[in-house]
Amino acid sequence: MSLFDRLAQSRPAPAETQIKRPRANSPPMLLSWLRNHWPGTTVSARDLYWRGPIRDRKIALELADALVAQGWLVPLKTFRHDRLEWRIVGKSDGKAA
Repeated sequence: MSLFDRLAQSRPAPAETQIKRPRANSPPMLLSWLRNHWPGTTVSARDLYWRGPIRDRKIALELADALVAQGWLVPLKTFRHDRLEWRIVGKSDGKAA
């Protein structure tokens, strides 16, 4: 038995702890970013995957659809047929009435 083996016997077993973090590609993570970091009350698809936390267009649109289904985003009619834009529910523009 080597010196290292004898030293390892007296050492306690390493603790196997895993820190649970929210998935990087989850609707709650996108909602948190929209409510805490996005300055406006509306957001477009282009804003999501250019300036947002998710750079993949397909994933960003899937997460936006999930937030629409949960009621956190409301689709808006746009001036272009190929533009997607949503209003963020519960977020005020910061202007006093």
